[in-house]
Amino acid sequence: MTRVRIDYRWVAVFAILVTFAVPWFLWGDSRVFAGLPLWLWWHIGWMGLTAVVFHLFARTAWDRGIVGEGR
Repeated sequence: MTRVRIDYRWVAVFAILVTFAVPWFLWGDSRVFAGLPLWLWWHIGWMGLTAVVFHLFARTAWDRGIVGEGR
């Protein structure tokens, strides 16, 4: 896979992470699980997923846009 395609995939992955970081679809939902609101559980799980994705990004594609070509 070309470097440009990989870059576009990472942009798409991070755009999805940002889009769903705020659980707008759970606003006004009063359901509770294990004593905490459902939206808070969403946030906890989403931050865990974000940490895993950033770890993968840091291990495989950290040089994207940080180190110039030919350096």
